[in-house]
Amino acid sequence: MYSIDLNSDLGESYGNYRIGNDDEVLKYITSANIACGYHAGDHNVMMKTVKKAKELGVGVGAHPGFPDLSGFGRREIRMSPEEIYNMMIYQIGALLGVANSQKVSVQHVKPHGALYNMASKNKEMAMAIAKAVKDLDKELVLFALAGSELYKAGVEHGLKVAQEVFADRTYQPDGTLTSRLQPNAIIHDLDFAVERVIRMVKEGKVRAVNGEDIDIQADTICVHGDEPQALSFVKTLREKLKQEKIMIKNFGVSSNV
Repeated sequence: MYSIDLNSDLGESYGNYRIGNDDEVLKYITSANIACGYHAGDHNVMMKTVKKAKELGVGVGAHPGFPDLSGFGRREIRMSPEEIYNMMIYQIGALLGVANSQKVSVQHVKPHGALYNMASKNKEMAMAIAKAVKDLDKELVLFALAGSELYKAGVEHGLKVAQEVFADRTYQPDGTLTSRLQPNAIIHDLDFAVERVIRMVKEGKVRAVNGEDIDIQADTICVHGDEPQALSFVKTLREKLKQEKIMIKNFGVSSNV
């Protein structure tokens, strides 16, 4: 029996700014990556999102990113490993506090945007992130790009690591994601994206932008909550996965890792 976790980046509204359709998307996913106030989100949104996730039985995770509200955390910022470690402790700690107030356990951590992509290639950054997660709670699951430096760092630190794949992103031959600066970075064809996901889960393969098949391990699938088609995409994806007899469950129920 194949199984997969279905996650989405949520809680990314802040103040008077509304991003995404969290209340609806939460009905169809199993893990929520909740922004921690640096790239998006704030204390009110974090609390609301944690409460809604608890109500729907969705696993709660921290989604820390660079301190870059205007760039939505998607611009690279150079930081020392110490700064990255401290930044991770600060943001994850904020969500742990919110979740604890609601008697909710935080199950995972997934870095956001540029931080995630840089750590996928940079061992020093990856090790700083993994150490912060371990030092806060060694039982937290680290979400990392499949086969990346972040995945390797998590394993080296003895963490449970979920290898993440992306339904709506294209891949380079080395297994990294195509930069959002490139016109072919995002997949907009829903049916094509779903076909790719099913193949990643069942065959452990994905077609890179150069036409080459590369190996990939899929423990959790990301659907971006800020995209306009997020709701229709996640509904269709969930339906198709069930048709393919792929079980959808979060790591709090029974871990794939």
